[in-house]
Amino acid sequence: MDRDGTISEEVGYVNHLSRFQIYPWSAPAIRTLNQEGLRTIVVTNQAGVARGYFSEDLVIQVHDKLRQHMALAGANLEAIYYCPHHPSVGPDPYRRECSCRKPKPGMLYRAVEELDLDLSRSFVIGDRYGDIELAHNAGTRSIFVLSGYGLGEYEYQRHNWKVQPEWVAENLLEATQIILKTIT
Repeated sequence: MDRDGTISEEVGYVNHLSRFQIYPWSAPAIRTLNQEGLRTIVVTNQAGVARGYFSEDLVIQVHDKLRQHMALAGANLEAIYYCPHHPSVGPDPYRRECSCRKPKPGMLYRAVEELDLDLSRSFVIGDRYGDIELAHNAGTRSIFVLSGYGLGEYEYQRHNWKVQPEWVAENLLEATQIILKTIT
């Protein structure tokens, strides 16, 4: 799953912990996936680190807040991966071409290695076209959500997309229902 716009409100760069707000449907959606024995992993680009908008420490604090929120709601994220890089902006070591910046599949490949995942049986859920490209590049199925940037991207840009998502959902909770119908 993508983070901003999918699990949490899209506010531009989350440059302060107080700006990180989790959608009310996210914990129930993730808890439902947990209860079905499905693994839940977050993959998120955080180029604000490379741009100097915030530190990696803030990214870690945001992810701690996310995990705490989920735990209080009886939900669990098995792993959270983030890419702090940007190919053309920022100082070393953050300014570089990397394999982890979505839509490149490096974060998913890392999850495969560390968590023994099967990408052919996995789903990528996100609110940006880059998430759909990520799914395509990694050989997973994709669900595009209309939360965050999703509605605008879908209405105004989808005719330019080289690949289309397998499904479109209003939000993460509806995406969860699609997954459950697909796997049963």
